[in-house]
Amino acid sequence: MQFYSFDASYVSNLCAGDPQTQEHFVGYFSELLQLKLRSRLNSPHAIEDVRQETFARVFAVLRKDGLRQPERLGAFVNTVCSHVLSEHYRSSGGSESLDVEGRPELPDKSASALEIVVARQVKDKVREILLDLEPRDRSLLKAVFLDERDRDEVCREFGVERDYLRVLLHRAKQEFKTEYVKRLGNKMPLGAHI
Repeated sequence: MQFYSFDASYVSNLCAGDPQTQEHFVGYFSELLQLKLRSRLNSPHAIEDVRQETFARVFAVLRKDGLRQPERLGAFVNTVCSHVLSEHYRSSGGSESLDVEGRPELPDKSASALEIVVARQVKDKVREILLDLEPRDRSLLKAVFLDERDRDEVCREFGVERDYLRVLLHRAKQEFKTEYVKRLGNKMPLGAHI
């Protein structure tokens, strides 16, 4: 899934009922809402109800009031979805913790929909770049970083001393980083230390 940057003309077309923009909007946000709702609701019927109600409310607000910050459309849709989800919990009696005062809410430890999509995109890009590297560099990076094999074992497999393994790893990481920056600019994923 590609991330989309929203602007005033997109929101204006959406408010005006442009069919192509509405189709893009529904397709784009359906996938994100599915990810969010699947971890919170058990019933596919309930997921679809919350998704449709979210879209209905978003369209109603956009047509009536517009959106002052069009670039925040994604955050707005997420907030509306959260409100609809809370109402669904209350009406179905499915979650005590949302309404019981004095009881601390448990933190949501699951990844957000955005985090899941970003992680998937980064994983796909890393896989593509690894496939384009020289076979030795690819095998070395996979053995040490992905498979997390013992370095002495990797040294035996590649027939090198431990000091030379460090040199080979450094070169392989540099090749990977060069290719990554070439394809994605200077946007390294958070927490990446290559």
